[in-house]
Amino acid sequence: MANAPLSSDSPGGPRRGFLPRLGSPAYHLLLSAVAILILGPLGGLSAAFMNFSIGFFVGGQVLAGILGSVVTLPYGPAGKHGANYMQTMAASVAGMCGMAVLVQAGVWLGLPETPAWQLMLYFLCIGMFGVGVGMLYTPLLVDRMQLTYPSGLAVANILRALTDPALLRRSIGQLSGGTVAGYGVGLASLLVDRLGATGLSVSTIGAGIIVGSRIAIPALVVGLIGLWQTPHLVAIGWLKPGESFRKIGFLIALGTILGAALLDIILILIQAARQWRERQAAPVVAAAAAADDWRQVNLYRLLAWTLFWAAGTIFVGAWFLHQPVFYLSVAVGLCFLFVLINGISQGISDWNPISSAFVVTVFILAALGLRDAGTGLLCGAILLVACSEGCDMQQDRSTGWRLGTNRVVQFRYQVIGIIMGAVLAVALAKLFMGAYPVLRIDQFAHQNAPGTEKWQSTMTFKFVGALRAITAPKPFFMTAIQMGIAIGLATEIARKGIKRLPGYGRFATGSAGGRTVDFLLDAVLLPSPYASSFGGFAEMPTILWWTLGGLLGSGLEAVQKWRARTRPAAGGEELPADMSTCSLLGGGLVAGDALAALSVGLYGMLRTLF
Repeated sequence: MANAPLSSDSPGGPRRGFLPRLGSPAYHLLLSAVAILILGPLGGLSAAFMNFSIGFFVGGQVLAGILGSVVTLPYGPAGKHGANYMQTMAASVAGMCGMAVLVQAGVWLGLPETPAWQLMLYFLCIGMFGVGVGMLYTPLLVDRMQLTYPSGLAVANILRALTDPALLRRSIGQLSGGTVAGYGVGLASLLVDRLGATGLSVSTIGAGIIVGSRIAIPALVVGLIGLWQTPHLVAIGWLKPGESFRKIGFLIALGTILGAALLDIILILIQAARQWRERQAAPVVAAAAAADDWRQVNLYRLLAWTLFWAAGTIFVGAWFLHQPVFYLSVAVGLCFLFVLINGISQGISDWNPISSAFVVTVFILAALGLRDAGTGLLCGAILLVACSEGCDMQQDRSTGWRLGTNRVVQFRYQVIGIIMGAVLAVALAKLFMGAYPVLRIDQFAHQNAPGTEKWQSTMTFKFVGALRAITAPKPFFMTAIQMGIAIGLATEIARKGIKRLPGYGRFATGSAGGRTVDFLLDAVLLPSPYASSFGGFAEMPTILWWTLGGLLGSGLEAVQKWRARTRPAAGGEELPADMSTCSLLGGGLVAGDALAALSVGLYGMLRTLF
């Protein structure tokens, strides 16, 4: 994939006791064995169980980062790269295992059972295609836009803190305090019904702390608008009485991201063409290129990889699964759009709306004439798997960008994880549904069947509902998306126009009044669609916890700035900029909540199995 030496952990480092030398083949074999045999299956089992039982799963990056750093701790600061490789592989396995609900959806729809090996091959092709698309957008989202990716930032902080003794001593209090608090409160919210009914999510609060109020408040604005407009939406038939704004709001929100992304893509292409002309006029300085050797990727090989697996996805879908090439091709093409959109959303808000991508794809295919639910499921699966793994790729690269981890090696680890995950996803689906026949019951027809209260499968419920809707599509679905596109495009044009006014920058930073106006512009009046869209994807309790986190984060940041102005700087080297109090505390809360969810998920699975 690239012609670059392994600058981050090249062979030849000192041996650490009985452990292999840093960067040696035995070193990578050790990391792969731990990730593929322990961390990956652990996260995969948890992801599959949680999706079957409650309809969502916790991503494996944070958990695998914590556990992986234990293995590489003896290597010191250089061990952070090895831990990053392991969490990359393990997270890919977990993400693929979460896709086991696609098999369950096929059972609910009464589709003929597909041979396991064909499904594994199909998932494998989609996963490989997804990581290729995700890698294509890495220079844009990670290097250029430098999106936060809260979970990726949390992993980077954890790996640096746990593998560097100096950083560990200076940051352990904030990181461990957040982790303990996240675990305790997260565990209580999962076990205490009254507390869980509030929708409390410690990881949501933690992510809000990391991104701050400028990103968090816009979601609340949209959520409040949704509550205000719900009676009107019921009156015009877009919602049924008692349904929440989210039922239609996620389509409008997805449209706003599409509209904003449309403008950004055009501007990016213009700037890319300008930079290309400048590079043609001036030679690249070799020393500068070598300095970033760890991030170099051979673009031609990456394009060949992506196109090969795109063709493979279409071929397997058509030849083995007997699906129309046209709809498969449309779904593959939509991946290039949605991996970008979902990647931006995850980079800003730590929210990857994969189920929304699935549902919107089904509606788009229905607008093109699709009426077969089975075809919709298999084509929507392309978006679901590709957006999951492609955005994981970008988030992992954001971690690697902060650590200086070799991208090509990281790519290889993720590819191995995709292979293992494709096999496990189908195997776990067969295992769970074979052991528990209740998972095969169509909850649309038997909503109160015994046992369904323990296996809600809400993601499957959403998919099957959308697929059955294409037999009688509702025209206002596309109207909602088009409305969102218009709002997102108009908002982003207005934002960029105001921000680029010659005197606005001086006004926004020159006085307290100017800073207040700029804040209100970003948070309330003209918020970025990438941030405000979260208000259409989530229910109001989640939005409130997200906003609370953002307010806490901004408050902590203000206190830190005040202390820096009023107190002399402490001696010693400063912590990296992205290891601030907010990032450490927020990352710790995300990690603690993820550990709590894993504990409860594994306990429930073992109790059910044995």
